Amino acid sequence: MLRVMVLVSGGGTNLQAIIDAVAAGNITNARLVGVLSNNRTVKSLERARNAGIPAVCVSPKDFADRAAFNEALLAKVDEFEPDLIVLAGFLVAIPQAMVHKYSNRIINIHPSLIPSFCGVGYYGLKVHEKALERGVKVTGATVHFVTEGMDEGPIIAQKAVEVCEGDTPEILQRRVMEQAEWILLPKAIDDIANGRICVKEGYVVSC
Repeated sequence: MLRVMVLVSGGGTNLQAIIDAVAAGNITNARLVGVLSNNRTVKSLERARNAGIPAVCVSPKDFADRAAFNEALLAKVDEFEPDLIVLAGFLVAIPQAMVHKYSNRIINIHPSLIPSFCGVGYYGLKVHEKALERGVKVTGATVHFVTEGMDEGPIIAQKAVEVCEGDTPEILQRRVMEQAEWILLPKAIDDIANGRICVKEGYVVSC
């Protein structure tokens, strides 16, 4: 059974979608072994504990510098012995040592159709603000494997979402979550857990 660890920074709506999918049997052959946040006050940790999942915080504020934080973050992740790490709104750059150690075992959800509105500086509500500023008619979400480059890893799945007249960043963010993120991320975990997809030579393929 795939041991899944989820890393979050905010309220944890994607985390809740994963928890609900496991409970409903839409994610099989997988177990949520831990949730980690860089912010001890967020609701995501409460969501995890309510579901009986161990929840921990590793905050950069508790360390003298980023190198010490990166070392502690990797050490804490290692304690859970995950087979798959899911970044579900984790707004901290993943240490290169973690990317290397868990190569092809870290996935991320991004709230746009990569390569649009992605990379350094594009996260959270900022993505939707930029999409509306640009005037796009279609946006969406992408699940991808994590590599050294920001939002540059092999794409697992994408789903388009219509941009409607009168949308605010907050309204668009909610629609993208409901119509894309909460669907794509659980399915990607289920596909990986059941051996339907993997990475070969830098591409996502059917196993």
